[in-house]
Amino acid sequence: MSTSHFIGLMSGTSLDGVDGVLARLDSAGQLEVLAHDFVPFDATFRSELLALNQSGPNELHRSALAGNAISRHYADVVAGLLQQTGLQAAQISAIGAHGQTVRHRPLEFDADPARHWPAVGYTLQLINPALLAELTGIDVVADFRSRDLAAGGQGAPLVPAFHQGVFAQPGRCIAVLNIGGIANLSLLKADGSVLGWDCGPGNALMDFWCARHIGQAFDRDGAWAATGQLHPELLFNLASDPFLHKPPPKSTGRDLFNPAWLQQHLALFEDLKPADVQATLCTYTAYACSQDLLRYGPEASQLVVCGGGALNGELMRQMTAHLPGLPVLNSEALGLPPLQVEAAAFAWLAFKTVRRETSSLPNVTGAQGARVLGAIYPR
Repeated sequence: MSTSHFIGLMSGTSLDGVDGVLARLDSAGQLEVLAHDFVPFDATFRSELLALNQSGPNELHRSALAGNAISRHYADVVAGLLQQTGLQAAQISAIGAHGQTVRHRPLEFDADPARHWPAVGYTLQLINPALLAELTGIDVVADFRSRDLAAGGQGAPLVPAFHQGVFAQPGRCIAVLNIGGIANLSLLKADGSVLGWDCGPGNALMDFWCARHIGQAFDRDGAWAATGQLHPELLFNLASDPFLHKPPPKSTGRDLFNPAWLQQHLALFEDLKPADVQATLCTYTAYACSQDLLRYGPEASQLVVCGGGALNGELMRQMTAHLPGLPVLNSEALGLPPLQVEAAAFAWLAFKTVRRETSSLPNVTGAQGARVLGAIYPR
């Protein structure tokens, strides 16, 4: 069976940096990761990306330059992957590059009832794929989300089809939870069907609160959250957000779950200790994810967790507590470490694009049908 090599690059809503994998895929799309690399964002660039999630002065200019900078970070990861494996650029079929999401507002704003045009809205990922192709000498596949939006879908999440390819087990319902800045859940049904949606916040709010109060980019292993006490009234207040109660398909981002949103909720609880807020935010993420699983996938026989949240011991403990009797596994137990899963998904998506095969799932995004995702930028 013939094989080819693809690179997948992902910089997610956690804004910590770029994960990349170099993978070998066979003609059936079965994937084997050969190398993983990570390039962090420095504090200044991370702050700029965070600022671009909101309207601000000269944002078109700043966004264009940030897209160039993202592409240079991506090129550094590609160089690291090639060095690790000893492969040459000419041996790589394509790079799947997600870009940095700074706005995600699907199906909003631009409906025209008089012409029977539904709202499309937009999703914006900062990247200069032509520059990335120029820097690496490799074809680049980017802009994965907009084709699904044009077909009436959310454009997200994109990974459930990949989760099916690597984690599905015949005759069993397997749940896969990716906890990045935002958390998204895939349900791989026993009959082969797939559902998937964004549950709500993942690490984004915890990371913000951690940086603000203890000067660290994230709460390593959830150690700080574990020192605090859950505040039930704050949890109830956070859990009242309408997004948590919307049925799928649904997707979200920092457009909703951001520091301003959190501050609005905290205004009613001014005397809380920072560690208690962190503990409550950790429980909030576990609650939002577990309630969605219990509501829509009570028959699941296993929960596989990936993304940075899988390395948060306190969060994993709370997920287990919210789902008694359900095995909760780190994805590494199934052969794919949690920090490699999303990058591997974009290598797989690029493979599908190059072959002109559909990779969107209408049951997940709500689109009118499956579409070939991504645009190809030749080297």
